[in-house]
Amino acid sequence: YSVGVVVPVSELQSAITLAREETSSQIESAARLASLLIAGMFLAAVAISLGIGGVIAGPIVRLTETANQIVAGDLTARASVTSRDETGTLALAFNTMTSRLRETLAGLEQRVEERTAELLTANRNIERRALQFEGIAKVARTIGSTRDLDALLPQIATAISRQLGFYHVGIFLIDPGREYAVLSAVNSEGGAKMLANNHRLRIGETGIVGYVTGSGKPRLVLDTGADSVFFNNPYLPETRSEIALPLLAEQEVIGAMDVQSTQPSAFDQEDISILTTLADQVSIAIQNAKQYEENKRALAESESLSRLFVRLGWQEFMKKQKLTGIRHSGARATLLYASKGNGADKSESVEDQPWARERSSTLSLPITLRGEFIGSVEVRAPGNREWTQDELDIVSAILDRAALALENARLLEESQKRAAKERVIGEISAKISAQSNIEELLKTAALELSRTLPGAEVAVQFSRDMETE
Repeated sequence: YSVGVVVPVSELQSAITLAREETSSQIESAARLASLLIAGMFLAAVAISLGIGGVIAGPIVRLTETANQIVAGDLTARASVTSRDETGTLALAFNTMTSRLRETLAGLEQRVEERTAELLTANRNIERRALQFEGIAKVARTIGSTRDLDALLPQIATAISRQLGFYHVGIFLIDPGREYAVLSAVNSEGGAKMLANNHRLRIGETGIVGYVTGSGKPRLVLDTGADSVFFNNPYLPETRSEIALPLLAEQEVIGAMDVQSTQPSAFDQEDISILTTLADQVSIAIQNAKQYEENKRALAESESLSRLFVRLGWQEFMKKQKLTGIRHSGARATLLYASKGNGADKSESVEDQPWARERSSTLSLPITLRGEFIGSVEVRAPGNREWTQDELDIVSAILDRAALALENARLLEESQKRAAKERVIGEISAKISAQSNIEELLKTAALELSRTLPGAEVAVQFSRDMETE
């Protein structure tokens, strides 16, 4: 069988259209719902992401802020640790690093302070050493500027006290008998009183100076109240520490240098070294001054003997020579001889010459040889001529050279006479020594004596009163 249904097309199409519309409506609703869900999920994801990012980035931000504070110089800043994850571990490591930096910086500051203090101390020591070396240089200049021992020693004591700042400086010298150390120079008022009282200490017995001069070794007393060797001096009541150093000349003690201070323990190793150097310089200065005085005395004696020999030599020369001078006028030179009259030697006077009676300008200068007067020279010019300084210098120079030439000529003449005498003596001695017979020897001796002394009668005889043992 077949069943057929007849339906109008409009009815069939309306249902399809309705279904289609419902389906489109449902699709649109589902699309809107899906869009809303996606948007909500996106917003939720964003919110969740921001929250998670804030949770994760917060410690890092705080670490960054802490790092900025440390960079700014605040080493006390610390990062807060809120978790035990990697961020908390990083914060802990960061705090540990900051603590180490703070400790290192504190150690560096302490070391810098220590080094600064050391540098300041070293600088003060350098300045002190520089002042000490300057003082040594000034003392050395003082030593080199004076050769008189009596003036030298007080200058040395004053210079050491002024340059190095000591209360009292005294220089002792050993007496010729080597029994006492005698105070010879001081700088202080109390020392001046001691010097006026002829202060001296027995060598090897009294006080630190006595010990030093007896042993030849330096002695240091940092506390005068506790040292048994210290000599309590009423003239120096403020002394609290003292050092004495020997003055040596070729390993022999010639004195001592005594230095005292008002401060206890005032002398350190550098002071001892410097004072030892000064003591050596003082010893050398004393030796040089003594040597200078001896040389000066020897030179004065030598000059005195030289003048005496010159004076005696020229006196003997003038006794033997008849020539007393020379006069030169124009192109004519006249020798002046001594003439004898009434048993006395007389020489022709210059004033007795005719040219001397004319009106003239006279220049009179002495002729000296090694400080001894051996003659004079007179130069006369007609009229009222004024002698210039150049002319005086020329005449003086000529006279000096003439005096030396005269002395050389006199010495040469004496040497020739002495040589001739020695030659004659040698020849006679040779002739006498050549004889072996006593008679011939006596004849030869008498003959040679008669030849040497013309006109003399020579007799040689033996004494009969000779005693034999």
